[in-house]
Amino acid sequence: MTDQPFWNPKTELMPRAELVELQLAKLRRVLAWAKDRSPHYRRTLAGVDPDRIRTRDDLARIPFLTREEWMASQEAHPPFGELPVTGAHDAIRLHTTSGTSGRTPLRALDSRKDWSWSAEMWCYALWGAGVRPHDVGYVAFGYGSFIGFWGLHNGLEKIGALTIPGGAQSTAQRVRQIHDFGATVVASTPTYALRLAAEAEELGIDLVNGPVRRVILSGEPAGSIPETKALIERKWGAAAYDTAGMTEVSTIVMFTPAEQPGGCHVIEDHLLEEVIDPETGREVGYGERGERVCTSFGRSTTPLLRYRTADLVVKVPGSRTTSGRTWDLYEGGIIGRVDDMKLVRGTNVYPGAVEAIVRGFDGVEEFQIRISRPGDRDEIELLLEPAATVDDTGWDLLSGRVAAELADSHEGLRFHVRRAATGELPRFELKAKRLTDLRPAV
Repeated sequence: MTDQPFWNPKTELMPRAELVELQLAKLRRVLAWAKDRSPHYRRTLAGVDPDRIRTRDDLARIPFLTREEWMASQEAHPPFGELPVTGAHDAIRLHTTSGTSGRTPLRALDSRKDWSWSAEMWCYALWGAGVRPHDVGYVAFGYGSFIGFWGLHNGLEKIGALTIPGGAQSTAQRVRQIHDFGATVVASTPTYALRLAAEAEELGIDLVNGPVRRVILSGEPAGSIPETKALIERKWGAAAYDTAGMTEVSTIVMFTPAEQPGGCHVIEDHLLEEVIDPETGREVGYGERGERVCTSFGRSTTPLLRYRTADLVVKVPGSRTTSGRTWDLYEGGIIGRVDDMKLVRGTNVYPGAVEAIVRGFDGVEEFQIRISRPGDRDEIELLLEPAATVDDTGWDLLSGRVAAELADSHEGLRFHVRRAATGELPRFELKAKRLTDLRPAV
């Protein structure tokens, strides 16, 4: 088995028409399950007959689920709300969202079966990236209630790789363990992968010529940004693979295989994904940017039906890949968030677009974006923390080039680029928050 590139060749190579029929059969089953057992879905699916869902067009009969509805349900019926089909007594896991947005974290329950399914989804990604039983996997993650890399840990074990949990340690301690234990696979957020690389350089540990050959990224759209991915690969001397998931579904929904750099396959035998216009709610076509909507077939304790994720994606057909997989792809993975976009003097500003430019320059350690309104108009400032080796002349050249490229890509909008002192800007282990909007709420 270790010689073939697919974790589940039967479904990864399934003809498209058969795959769609499989999805619809699983959708009817999970609809009936949720409607019979979940108080929330008993209400929202009252007029929906699962047996009448026969084509993808019939998805429109199923109402969307939003984060706001889920949160309201938790507040009205604490602590878990009315989505779960059972109480905590039948669950073995509780995980929460990261809470980086400042909002109340969502709480999700999983059964033993759900959690086994979560590990299975990670196996698709790990195996697709080339991870095998002989590998040594290091999970650079804090192991708190945030779901993070819990499922990846179990996926590594399921594959048979030696798995090292890197929780409750400093960055320096983690780097030393990666080196001392001969890790060949490292899992972290894109931001933390760069932080680990910087720490290794300070410690005199040569990652580029070390044993790490694969870096598995998740948790931030940054993993999909080509410039950030390329920088991580240069710093580690290893191939970087993007994955994306969420607490709401308890696992990942897409992954980059070794044969398809730049595109993330949706795990379509276990998930049904739509891309909609965020304003109208109507599905958009291949190649059009829209909001990702997720339906899970594998999670039974907290069913997820047509959940609006606020992730921005562009779906392209699986026929574009040369790997043989028939599953659709998200070109560039998660390219941003619907709610991340900021309007500054009539110009749309996305943090991911800023990062794509900043990471294209050598000598940048960290950055922060700050939007303010000191007078009668908006101002945007970019704080750049250069490497300690960048002198004044180098800084003048770097800041000028960054400012020029940012203006060129943002309709002439002027970014005030300011130098931050070494170590001034925050470092992140989990999801990075690099944009602060200080303007008064309207």
